[in-house]
Amino acid sequence: MTTTTVSDTEVAARAPYSTVLRRGETLAIIDLGGNQAVDFLCYDAADTAKRYSAAATIAAQRNIFLTTGSVLRTGEGAPLLTVVEDTCGRHDTIGGACSKESNSLRYGQHTRYQHACVENFLTEGAKWGLGKRDLVSNVNWYMNVPVEQDGTLGIVDGISAPGLEVKLRAETDVLVLVSNCPQINNPCNGFDPTPVRMIVTGGGE
Repeated sequence: MTTTTVSDTEVAARAPYSTVLRRGETLAIIDLGGNQAVDFLCYDAADTAKRYSAAATIAAQRNIFLTTGSVLRTGEGAPLLTVVEDTCGRHDTIGGACSKESNSLRYGQHTRYQHACVENFLTEGAKWGLGKRDLVSNVNWYMNVPVEQDGTLGIVDGISAPGLEVKLRAETDVLVLVSNCPQINNPCNGFDPTPVRMIVTGGGE
């Protein structure tokens, strides 16, 4: 079995990205500069009402963090994507996506006009007929959100490094939406957003 490269895209710092993965194809998300959060949503390409559910995914694996072997599931429990390789080791499911509203609440009104992940999701999602009601709790690849024994959590320095990657295999045809996080007010991007690379490969004889 050989693999063929379907697409190879460098996503600029702060930029959105989307693609449809066909069943059996693999998406590699490569952290080029290190310590870059990659906000991520996914949907059944044939019926976008079936989309990633953080609650169903967490409940099925009994773990709030994602790594090799984790399966991203819909609210109905159907598998969308499986993590088949992971050289980072831990990814966030509960930190959410930054928005103009959350920025202004957390960091002050002067940040309200800064670009944010929700705006990236809305811009890119519109290309596929998706709107604000289609945005749900997202995955944050490479973001470090530890949870303390008392339940408190925080966004802290990442554990990623240049060249680390996570690979996802599509279990059905899947629409992927990405925001290469533009956040500069907390450590999720080391206060300096950098590009990431998206490589889609497919199996062939």
